[in-house]
Amino acid sequence: MVSAEIQRIVLLVGLAVVGYLMIRAWNDDYHRPVTVPAVTHAPSVEAPAATGGADVPKADAVTAPRNSDVPEAVTATAPAAEPTGGHVAAPSTDRLIRVDTHALSVWIDRLGGDIVRVQMPRYPLSVDQPDVPYLLLDNGDGRTYVAQSGLIGRDGPDASASRPLYSADAARYDLSASGGTVVLRADADRAQVEKRLTFTADDYLVAMEITVHNERSTPFEAGLFAQLKRDKSEPFGQTSSRVGPKPYLGAALTTAPEERYVKLKFESLDDGAYRHDVKGGWIAILQHYFISAWVADAETSNHYFGHKKDDGTYVVGYTGPVVQVAPGETGRFGARFYAGPKDQSRLEALAPNLNLTVDYGFLWWLAVPLFRVLQWFHGVVGNWGVAIILLTLLVKVVLYPLSAASYKSMANMRRVAPQIKRLQERHADDRQKLSQEMMALYQKEKMNPLGGCLPMVLQMPVFLSLYWVLFESVELRQSPFFGWIRDLSVMDPYFVLPILMGVSMFFQMQLNPPPPDPMQARVMKFMPIVFTVMFLFFPAGLVLYWLVNNILSMAQQWLITRQVEGGQSKSRA
Repeated sequence: MVSAEIQRIVLLVGLAVVGYLMIRAWNDDYHRPVTVPAVTHAPSVEAPAATGGADVPKADAVTAPRNSDVPEAVTATAPAAEPTGGHVAAPSTDRLIRVDTHALSVWIDRLGGDIVRVQMPRYPLSVDQPDVPYLLLDNGDGRTYVAQSGLIGRDGPDASASRPLYSADAARYDLSASGGTVVLRADADRAQVEKRLTFTADDYLVAMEITVHNERSTPFEAGLFAQLKRDKSEPFGQTSSRVGPKPYLGAALTTAPEERYVKLKFESLDDGAYRHDVKGGWIAILQHYFISAWVADAETSNHYFGHKKDDGTYVVGYTGPVVQVAPGETGRFGARFYAGPKDQSRLEALAPNLNLTVDYGFLWWLAVPLFRVLQWFHGVVGNWGVAIILLTLLVKVVLYPLSAASYKSMANMRRVAPQIKRLQERHADDRQKLSQEMMALYQKEKMNPLGGCLPMVLQMPVFLSLYWVLFESVELRQSPFFGWIRDLSVMDPYFVLPILMGVSMFFQMQLNPPPPDPMQARVMKFMPIVFTVMFLFFPAGLVLYWLVNNILSMAQQWLITRQVEGGQSKSRA
């Protein structure tokens, strides 16, 4: 007859297999990869309503309805001009201009010169859909996310109910070879307006400049506006049913020197408009791994704003100072637009504090150097998974003096465990006496009963920092390790790494001395199971870090335990 112990083991193994299969089935049903077809629809280029519907700032900001995307006026001395001959085109895809570089595919609406779609060929939607470029901005198919800019104020062509309809030399530009400039032209009441969008072949930055040649006999007065308009829909290819923290979706800006980085959540705009004056600055809309941002002239004082429209979309942007262009002169207004990945180095070079949009949380001071070291290792070995293993090894080396002292404490606890057990049996009915005897034993043996907790405490800040590094860093997006691990930034699809991590944690705990409290001992037995379940849905790169850390800790703890026990045997001899 099979013994009860064997029956118990078989039962536990069976439960483990059934649990694994159930979790796999649940994952397949509720967390299967999102399949999104290639984008085939044209961006929406519907004309604004005849009154109050234009998505541009107006001078009557305080009293205008929220449906008109109104920030404060760019001039306090003159009202908005009456319509000055701007054209309203009928909805037509003929208004669209497509620009292709190695980094971007951009669609421009000739009405207003707005950017109404941005795709990134270098960033596939998913590992399973390498031919579908990631779609960042779009205006159509139920989504609204566009970048708008123009001139407002007394003479600004965008200040009227209609916006200028620009002309262009071509409907499509291939600037992949060396970049180039798309020139849009329009007339605005005896003022020649040109909007120039300059692209670089391998960059995600678009330089925007508007020039006005004033042919009037009176000064031309206007100010620049640049803004982003977006709804609250999920980013392209992303679902809201993911396990774990939800990536931030909202706006952000800098108000330095007051605050280097300010989140402007969409929910905060539901209750009222946002306004702030900043010299230079930038404003952006963030989502997981990607960002769009308008970067203002660093030498100008700009008014930043945000508000919610009645149609449910949100508008964030800024207006620049009023500029007067004398008769016969040419005025220039400029800004830079970035639409692409949260590349920390590129964002840091683009504008002060823009790199803070890669949000590593309150442990950023630890996460940033960890990422730099991880990036350096990747540059050497060419594999992010191997880089994570090397980073784990480096962390163990740096923390070795502290962890070695802790492991020595645990080895000593393991050595005196028989004495502790005898004390528990002798003073089973007198807990006060038991505590006194145990404290006396600890003092005699020069041991700290809490010293074994130190390795875990030391690892937690590193663990949390690395979690945010893996979660936020676009460099690790869709980065493979080997075999079935095709993306270190998402969970292991077969849960192999979490299970191995749980097994390693179980064996590591066998090296630890049993807790003196029976209840605590029972709780500790369940820790590997609890951690395994918790790690099932963590990024595979993070589980890899913890698994390697456990293996290195076991090796270190085994070696130190042997040294302590061997030294004790020699002293007795």
